[in-house]
Amino acid sequence: MIDLLYIAALIVAIAFAILVFFIGRTLKSAQKTLSQVANTLDGLEKQLEGISIETTSLLNKTNLLAEDIQEKSQKLNSVVDGVQGVGTTIQQFNQSLRSISGDIHDAANQNKENVVQAMQWGNVALDLWKKFKRTNKRMEDYDGRSEQIK
Repeated sequence: MIDLLYIAALIVAIAFAILVFFIGRTLKSAQKTLSQVANTLDGLEKQLEGISIETTSLLNKTNLLAEDIQEKSQKLNSVVDGVQGVGTTIQQFNQSLRSISGDIHDAANQNKENVVQAMQWGNVALDLWKKFKRTNKRMEDYDGRSEQIK
């Protein structure tokens, strides 16, 4: 029985040695993995520093661009105001032309009778002139014959 206890103690000691051996291998493997994770984290940290610098630079450029856009927008607003003023002036000019055209139309309608009467008098004067010329021509023809007879 004592031998059996020795054998059991020997088996326990061998099992413990095997357990320690495998735990050591597992710990070495875990150490390699943790070392690789640490290296990866160092690389990520450097990349994040680069990204942070790039982000800061990009943010500064964005702010400058926003200021430039705001300045140009203000300048464009003054141009739009000027164009709007020109549009208002053109609209007022068109209204003035319409008013003048309407006044001329009204005046023409009011003076229509006078114009018709003036045209009739003009026609009468033209007829009288034509008759005077015909009479004058007849008299010249008559005078020309009388001199031929003499």
